[in-house]
Amino acid sequence: MNGRLRMGVMGCADIAWRRTLPAMAGNSAVEVVAIASRSQQSAEAFTERFGGVPLEGYDALLELDELDAVYIPLPGLLHAEWVERALEAGKHVLVEKPMTSSYRETSRLLEAARSRGVVLLENYMFLYHSQHEAVRKVLAEGAIGELRGFASAFTIPPKPEGDIRYRPSVGGGAFLDFGGYPVRVAQYFLGGDLEVVGAVFRHDRHHDVVMSGSVLLCTPDGVPAQLAFGMEHSYRNDYSLAGSTGRLMLDRVFTPPETHRPVVRIERQDHLEERVLATDHQFANVIETFVEAVLGGRDIRPQQDGTLRQAALIEKIGQAAISRPA
Repeated sequence: MNGRLRMGVMGCADIAWRRTLPAMAGNSAVEVVAIASRSQQSAEAFTERFGGVPLEGYDALLELDELDAVYIPLPGLLHAEWVERALEAGKHVLVEKPMTSSYRETSRLLEAARSRGVVLLENYMFLYHSQHEAVRKVLAEGAIGELRGFASAFTIPPKPEGDIRYRPSVGGGAFLDFGGYPVRVAQYFLGGDLEVVGAVFRHDRHHDVVMSGSVLLCTPDGVPAQLAFGMEHSYRNDYSLAGSTGRLMLDRVFTPPETHRPVVRIERQDHLEERVLATDHQFANVIETFVEAVLGGRDIRPQQDGTLRQAALIEKIGQAAISRPA
């Protein structure tokens, strides 16, 4: 491998165009070698902006010898197949969340990556923003006393008819796409040993996908996490932590632009405080982590262990959920 990480991109998704590829372009250690799409026209549009060779078809990307790693922003239910094929081709892989739709597949792919000596990292990008560690420090200072409860939501307005999220064969609906965010951030603050108390999903019979839902988790010592997700709402992404002496709230927790200065709001009986945090670029931080893991040997086992815990909990929630027609 040369001094730069030679990346290929598998799929011309909106998230790649708006956020991930600009972050790659801003990292001097990354060279975009090729971008593949089902459509030659889409691949050409991406390479005109970000460089590299346009390719029609994902197989053509994996056949390139001059490629070190692959970024996969394909629809969620296509991840498992193409991650596995990329690993078999000896490529390092950065894949959008969720890595797969099951614990078994996720575990198998992570083990395959380790056995081949290549990096496999799931991109839950919000985890790489410094605002969450800042909130942890505020909690550790005792700003709201002992933790009594957690709540988080990620909801968006309806998507246009024909959107991939309405296609059960590849998109998987709102739970796999949006529901994972509140679940993952609950584990971030409450630990990985959360129990599933219950869940309710609204299921669209026309599209045959989950449109929205609510989830109740709890820690072993009884701290509850109330979570909501969906794609039939107004836009919202936030979390709040209730304590014995106050409450802490933070907005735009999953999708802040790099220019955004997060505002931590702390409420107590006779006190209101707002702490303005620094800007951060979570996508650039993800790319930096991946580059350091591939080129510098950075240990990403903590991130991979988090991916496994997430896959296990998502699976348990899905099994426990009561489904009702939307």
